[in-house]
Amino acid sequence: MRPEIRLRRRGLRIAVWSVVPLLVVAVGLVGVVLWQHSYDMDQRRVSIRHGGHTLNGVLTTPKDGRERHGLVVYVHGDGPVDATHDDGYRPMWEANAKAGYASLSWDKPGVAGAPGNWLDQSMDDRAEETAAAIAWARARPDIDGDRIGLWGASQAGWVLPKVAARTPVSFVIAVSPAINWLRQGRYHLLARLSADGASAARADSEIAESDATRRLLSRHATFEEYVAARGGDADGMTADRWGFISRNHTADATHDLRALRGVPVLLTLAGHDLNVDTADTERVYREVLDADGALTVERYPDASHSLLRRSVERSDSKLTLTVLFAPRSLFAHGYLDGQRRFLTEHGQGGQAAR
Repeated sequence: MRPEIRLRRRGLRIAVWSVVPLLVVAVGLVGVVLWQHSYDMDQRRVSIRHGGHTLNGVLTTPKDGRERHGLVVYVHGDGPVDATHDDGYRPMWEANAKAGYASLSWDKPGVAGAPGNWLDQSMDDRAEETAAAIAWARARPDIDGDRIGLWGASQAGWVLPKVAARTPVSFVIAVSPAINWLRQGRYHLLARLSADGASAARADSEIAESDATRRLLSRHATFEEYVAARGGDADGMTADRWGFISRNHTADATHDLRALRGVPVLLTLAGHDLNVDTADTERVYREVLDADGALTVERYPDASHSLLRRSVERSDSKLTLTVLFAPRSLFAHGYLDGQRRFLTEHGQGGQAAR
């Protein structure tokens, strides 16, 4: 064999063996990702009829061999959220399954191919939708109708008590809920300006713009009037979004919360919430619900509004790596265990509260 051929073959062998470790690492990383995204529960797509159209849902159930399970019904926060919240709900669903609970969620109208438009909804519309989903679940042989409760985040704070006023629920898990729409909006504006280190001039300008928008809302101004008042600059606002805000800006949960009296409620609050004034939320919840002892309040000092670890949420690289390799670690320490404990301790009772 000619020397140059032997050299080429030797170079090829060296190249191949140098690639092998990289392939082993790559296969190992893929394996870790697949393992981390494998959850101890069964998951299936379901269809729920409501108001002449279909809600495209996801139902997860524990792998414990039982024929019937309690159920946690998920009520989304703001925005175009699909049934799994881009798989962000799945670690919570697994925690529910460990407590012996199924979980039910669905795509918002207009999201992921679902019919309708979520921006056309009021908080009462969302409550009716959720009550219909609960009725659907109660008719299933694999769901214990006396152990159905609610989980809701952020904007869902205006929906949860409305649902409880329409249909019996066994418990409620409220995550970062606001009380008053306008107060929440002003708190968010001031918190964002503070976090940005905004100058006094910028703060005065944005507060003035907010006040002008509130005046337009109070007189039921059209989207066209809103745009005209801003000199023709919609600044990202759409007609649908303006309609949604106009329809819901008077929302206040204070009165509706009375429907939760006697129902076990877990109020979960973040230590770094720029969206919701958690002190105001806790004060109102305690004033309305604390007398009967059914309210549990849990605070997570290192959590952001979404109950993710603040250190992870603030770093794009950390967030990406955690989503890929440790999705259960996205949440504040103890958050998943806290919800599992609550379900175990308070969600096993007999008849649903009425």
